[in-house]
Formats: sequence, C-alpha cells, structure tokens
Amino acid sequence: MTAILWVSLILLAAASILPKTNNSRFLFGSAGWVFLSIYWSLQPEAYIGLKDYVNTFLVIAAAAISLFIAYIIFQSRDKKEGGYEVFISLSRAASVGGILYFLFAGVGYFNTGIISTVTEQAIWVAGKFGVPVTQVAWNQFAVNGLAVEIILACTAIESIALFSGIISSAEGATAARKLRAFMISVPVIYILNLQRLVFTASAYGFGWFGTPDESFHISEHIITKAGSLLALFLVSYMVLKTLPEVLDMIDGVLKIMRIEFHRLTAR
Repeated sequence: MTAILWVSLILLAAASILPKTNNSRFLFGSAGWVFLSIYWSLQPEAYIGLKDYVNTFLVIAAAAISLFIAYIIFQSRDKKEGGYEVFISLSRAASVGGILYFLFAGVGYFNTGIISTVTEQAIWVAGKFGVPVTQVAWNQFAVNGLAVEIILACTAIESIALFSGIISSAEGATAARKLRAFMISVPVIYILNLQRLVFTASAYGFGWFGTPDESFHISEHIITKAGSLLALFLVSYMVLKTLPEVLDMIDGVLKIMRIEFHRLTAR
C-alpha cells in the first residue's frame, strides 16, 4: 500500500517538473492520479473496521475524484488550449504536499526527528513563559508533574505540507512572492502550534478548567481547535492574497471538472 502511494507521488512530481513542450507529462500525471485513486480505494476497509463511516465516505470520494482527474488529464494530453494546464499545477501541489507529509509520517528517521524536535522546542517555549516543565521522554514532557505525549499530529506537519503544496502550485508567481507566502504561512503555523502545545499542557497540568482530563478536553478540543481554525483561515487569506494564481488554478480545475462531468453524463 505504501509503495502504491510513493509511485503515485513520484509520477505526479515527474509530471510537474517536465518541460511544457513534453506532452508525456500528461501521461505521467494521469498515471499518478490513477495510483493515488488505487491507494485511496484500499483505505475504506480499515475505517469500516473502526466504524468510522465519515472517513470511509471521504476516502471513497477521494478515490473517485482522483480517478476522474486521471481521466481528464489523460484525454487532455494532445490539447493545446482549454486551460488543462491547471491540472499539472494541481499535480504539483499534490506531489509536494504528499511527499512532504508522508516523509514524516512513513519514514522513521524523519518521524522521530520532527516529534523530538517539537517536544524540545515546546519545552523551551514553556520555560520562556515561566511554566514549570520537565522532559520525561524523547516525546513527552510534564507540567506540574502531569505528562503529555507529542505525536505526529501535534507537529502541524499536515498544515505545513498543505500550504507548501499550495504555494508550489502558483504557476507564474515570482519566487519573491512565493517566498513571502511561505514566510506568512509555514513559520507562523509552526510557532502557533508550539504555543498551542504549551497552552494545552499547562491547562492539563494545572487543571485550569476542572480536573486535568476536563481541562485537557476543553483546551485541546474546544479552545485551541477554534483558535487553530481562525489562524488557518487568516493564513489562507494572506496566502491567497499574495498568490492569486492559486485561486485561478482552483477555479480552473473546478470549471473543467464541471464541464467534463456534464460531457460524460450527457453521453
């Protein structure tokens, strides 16, 4: 299953870096989305076993959409006009974001590296705020004697990978604007995430909102969740304002998908 995913990401990356004069990039892109569809189609069984029907639906939808995109890219390989180039930009976003995320999710060295780094930096931030904190393991630290464990989801790598992919897809944008978009998204997300970890650990350790467990639930699933959504909204706004090409790409992808869907269903 992991091999299928990496084949997909490599093919999508190849499609995005080949020169525009090379039409084989559409074949690479189409094949990449086919393999991505296969990867998603293998996921539902695990979610069904967990009775997680929301994610079951989402991965089935992702498989269908990926296959549809593969079809569109394949049949557009000889077309010079019509705006199909946006699917190469979409492939670039998927490959950059996917490779970045799955390097840290699936490769042990990178996985333990980012988790231990975030743990150490969260401890440093907590100390700067005067929070009595101690490290109890490579991926755990304690506030007031109560330990919290840092997992991959606590590193903000999902959001970092997402924005990195989005920024890379801005076809025609200058390097300076891409760098500006990067600086107002990735470092900001990383720093805010460290503050989120310190806040949650402090609320848990000191029982700010009741018992330690109640405090953890309120701080992690209500307060910081709302704060994270607001922060992501503002960061997204600033990135799209800096790189309007991304909005053009998204609009182009949706427009062509709508046209191709009507064409298919009209047959």
